[in-house]
Amino acid sequence: MEIYSLEYKIFCCIFDVIKTESMKNIIVFAGSNSKTSINKQLAVYASTLLESVSVTVLDLNDFPLPVFSVDIEREEGIPSLAQSFFNHIKNTDGIVLSLAEHNGAYATVFKNLFDWMSRIDGKVWQNKPMLLMATSPGARGGQSVLDIAKGRFPFNGGHIVATFSLPKFNDHFKSGAISDDALDALLKEAVDTLKNEL
Repeated sequence: MEIYSLEYKIFCCIFDVIKTESMKNIIVFAGSNSKTSINKQLAVYASTLLESVSVTVLDLNDFPLPVFSVDIEREEGIPSLAQSFFNHIKNTDGIVLSLAEHNGAYATVFKNLFDWMSRIDGKVWQNKPMLLMATSPGARGGQSVLDIAKGRFPFNGGHIVATFSLPKFNDHFKSGAISDDALDALLKEAVDTLKNEL
């Protein structure tokens, strides 16, 4: 049995506190409300590749909102859940977001959240470093919605430091990870870029 001095124990406690306080925080979510969202699976996997980072996974199903309306905003104000989601963005050090593609554009649930948050602050993304991704069952891997977001987000405080598209999700994602070595290497490169920007 090893016995440590009181001074050593105090040092270890202080070191652990400093280490915890200096740890970066990221939020991870998908622009989807599917309970089996492939984009959420991709986003969560990407977050596991980040070391020494505190991760908070958000689910849009936990933030139900009325369809954006200027009438609702005027009569009832900003929904508290829109403010809550925005606060997560405001208080994080980085963002991992994977967008679902519906008819070549954002999923409705994401667009609605985006619209509500933009009424709180037009700079929705608060200039936080972002890894922006998309995946789909098809060969283009959500490239259309990715292109839309890459063009739009910078006008809303988006600081996109890396992007990644995973084509043919069902072929290339197995057992919670990317099974294609070349694609996995590309994602790891994108994750490293995000880590260096935190």
